[in-house]
Amino acid sequence: MRACVDIGGTKVSVSLHAGGDDRVLLATRTEPTARSGTPDVLGRQVVRMVDEACAYLGIPSQSVQRAGVCAPGPFVLEQGAIALASPNLCGGLACGHDRSNDWRTVPLEAPLRHRFQQLRIENDAVAALEAERRWGALQALDHCAYVTWSTGVGSGLCVGGRVLRGKHGNAGHVGHIFVSDDTHAICGCGNVGDLEALVGGHAVAHRLGVPMSELLDAAQAGDAQAGQAVDAMCRVMGRALYDLIALLDLQRIALGGSVFFHHQALLLPRLIAQVRGRLASVTDGCELVPAGLGARVGDYGALALLD
Repeated sequence: MRACVDIGGTKVSVSLHAGGDDRVLLATRTEPTARSGTPDVLGRQVVRMVDEACAYLGIPSQSVQRAGVCAPGPFVLEQGAIALASPNLCGGLACGHDRSNDWRTVPLEAPLRHRFQQLRIENDAVAALEAERRWGALQALDHCAYVTWSTGVGSGLCVGGRVLRGKHGNAGHVGHIFVSDDTHAICGCGNVGDLEALVGGHAVAHRLGVPMSELLDAAQAGDAQAGQAVDAMCRVMGRALYDLIALLDLQRIALGGSVFFHHQALLLPRLIAQVRGRLASVTDGCELVPAGLGARVGDYGALALLD
């Protein structure tokens, strides 16, 4: 048995996998991401959830000694171990919108090393990219990307058949590229006018005073003001996708994340319209498609890390 752990800015999902080639995940459980107490509470939450999954299946908890963990970045190294410096988790960063804690980093690798003998931690978008390349919408492609539009915005990038990671595993943090001088668009990381500040779920709710899901529902129902806000977000997000295509000469981008997944019929045509026809020599032959693994791309991303 191996543990598959998907940590997000909103929820933590844990499943067990018996090994082999199938994708059957067992004893899946989901909880809101721990945000209060000492910073190591997230690591302790993961360990407890894995042990509870073992108890549900009636197996000794210590029989699960291998784990794949996907988590939101950026990552930093603390005494050689991965810690999270995500503005969507750490209220102590420059302008964290969530003030339920004063954390500046969240230790992750260190507490999990005490529980698991074999551990692999990757950025959640990189893990999702690996899953999509193995089982989803990016199979057999050497030049592709996975982009998540959710609480935050991120991407996993593959060029020439090689997944890009960078010096600390932070390659692909497209959410923190600058796209605007809008002084009202403040990201949780402190950037003014980066992509996540303009389209990320937390930042939009903070700036507009309405949950992203309600805004998208209203636009889908025909509310003109909500529709204008969504059109503006899709112009920004679509241009960021164009930038990825122009920089990396991609064949396909798979889109996921809770914001996109639950409103893809509304968002996908608007995103495609921002890419189609721009520098055709580069953009022709690159598709924007929904993630093939749907809402479970995070769970399968964690599984992909184990093989």
